[in-house]
Amino acid sequence: MSILRAYRRLLGNGPLVRLLGGEFVSSIGDWLYLVALLVVVYRVSSDPVLLGVVGAARVLPYVLLSIPAGMAADRFDRRRILLATDLARGAIMLVLAWLVGTGGPLPVIVALAILATCFSTFFGPTIGAYLPSLVRDETELGPANSAWSSLDNLAFIVGPAIGGLLIAASSLEFAFVLNAVSFIVVAAVLWRLPSPVRAVPTVAEGSAAVPEAIVPGAETSAATGPGLALRPLAGLAVVDIVVGFVFGGLSVLTVVLAVDHLHAGEEGTGYLNAAIGIGGLVGAILAGILVVRPRLGIPLIGGSIGLGVGLVVLGATEALLPALVAMAVASVGSLVVEVTSTTIFQRIVPDRIRGRALGAIATVSTLAYATGSFLLPVLADPGRLGAAPVLAGSGALVVLAGIVGVALVGTAGIAGPTAELATAAAHVAALPLFAGVASGRVGAAFARAAERTVAAGTVVVREGDPADRFYVILEGTFAVTQRQSTRLGMYAGPGSPAEPSKRLRTMGRDEVFGELGLLNAAPRSATVTAETDGRLLALDAADFLELVTAGADLGPRLLALHRGSH
Repeated sequence: MSILRAYRRLLGNGPLVRLLGGEFVSSIGDWLYLVALLVVVYRVSSDPVLLGVVGAARVLPYVLLSIPAGMAADRFDRRRILLATDLARGAIMLVLAWLVGTGGPLPVIVALAILATCFSTFFGPTIGAYLPSLVRDETELGPANSAWSSLDNLAFIVGPAIGGLLIAASSLEFAFVLNAVSFIVVAAVLWRLPSPVRAVPTVAEGSAAVPEAIVPGAETSAATGPGLALRPLAGLAVVDIVVGFVFGGLSVLTVVLAVDHLHAGEEGTGYLNAAIGIGGLVGAILAGILVVRPRLGIPLIGGSIGLGVGLVVLGATEALLPALVAMAVASVGSLVVEVTSTTIFQRIVPDRIRGRALGAIATVSTLAYATGSFLLPVLADPGRLGAAPVLAGSGALVVLAGIVGVALVGTAGIAGPTAELATAAAHVAALPLFAGVASGRVGAAFARAAERTVAAGTVVVREGDPADRFYVILEGTFAVTQRQSTRLGMYAGPGSPAEPSKRLRTMGRDEVFGELGLLNAAPRSATVTAETDGRLLALDAADFLELVTAGADLGPRLLALHRGSH
């Protein structure tokens, strides 16, 4: 799909566009509020230590509440969580505006700011899990993430600028009012958006409930639940933790770099932060071009290299202009990594556990950010290592993390299908069986399928075995047989190998099998044997059930197809 077509298609997704627009307004309000809050604290206290304490206290809720927030995002209606948190933060902003306007006590202002952050903690995992439910198929994931990051970085530029104007006009309380209005705007948008339906549909009255499917090869634990591929997720976590650690330190080092390393004065801090904002906007747009492609390993490593090179050059130069360019390059690389890893995450993590996974990663990455904020400035002190070695080491660490991350993720969510498999998936999407399901969603599901070559005489599925895959015949003929006891309703186990079987039918190209056991959570009801050499597409249970969820009538249609064959 071409880049322009991908984004034109994204603009045709009304609910997603409204959400992005509403959150853009809210992001402007957030940056505006943050500038105003820090100015209020410093005006009243004139204490830089207290300013640092307030900054650290605003991070603490993310450490303590991100995992509970992720659990809530998986258990409750995500749209309603977003709506509730936005309304709560809007109400807090109005109270803060009143306190600032009337000269209220600073401890109460700080306490309310921390309370607002507690509600904000629920926003990240919830919006990260909710946004994929608004895309119509996987081809919109990358462009949606790029648009989100582009608007967020634009808000990073616009919000502080408005804050500066309000500070100059001595209207600090109005900044809190505007942020409250932004929350009301996004709440109005959320009110009209759909709530995602994540439950697996009932496929037949009286049939057994379809259980949570376990992705073959994925690890399962009580903490993560079934279906979570831990190895790919660990790869993304490595990248996220290292980038968070480095940028945490860089956010503090800007002051040291501006004053001591570049000799640009305190105003140089503002220039470096502006370079971060501009680079982030460029990076988000560049990522939007890159994530349209099916293979995302190269953008992930490329972004890591860009971030690493920018950090090395930033430490090596003592001139302001090259430093600004290096900072912008580092920011571009960081945003490419962020958008790419987010898109991969959404591809590999099932919807039912996406909130918990986001909450866990947010907790660890926040701790990494805080650690970097403390450790890197200490190491960059001229009496210790100095800024240049620290930035060079940080750049090398980021590149290494990108390589390790891609190696751990492997083909999950990164490598696109082979040309032959992609053609087969497109053919499967056109079958009448999948009518009513978006072709992009069918294609994305079958692009994750494994192609299997079988020799004549091979038993593909055996009667009585657990159901674990759904099959599509690409080539060859296959015989379907069933034991007499099963046909008479007397099946009670594997039975005797010598028990006579009856031939039910012969299947060929484009026919499917294996769906009944998956839909009814039952053992295989028949044996399928290759009569000739052939090829199959094998779709794992988790991917098949996710595809069934995409089409409300697909499950019943599959069962009807099965009944009609007898």
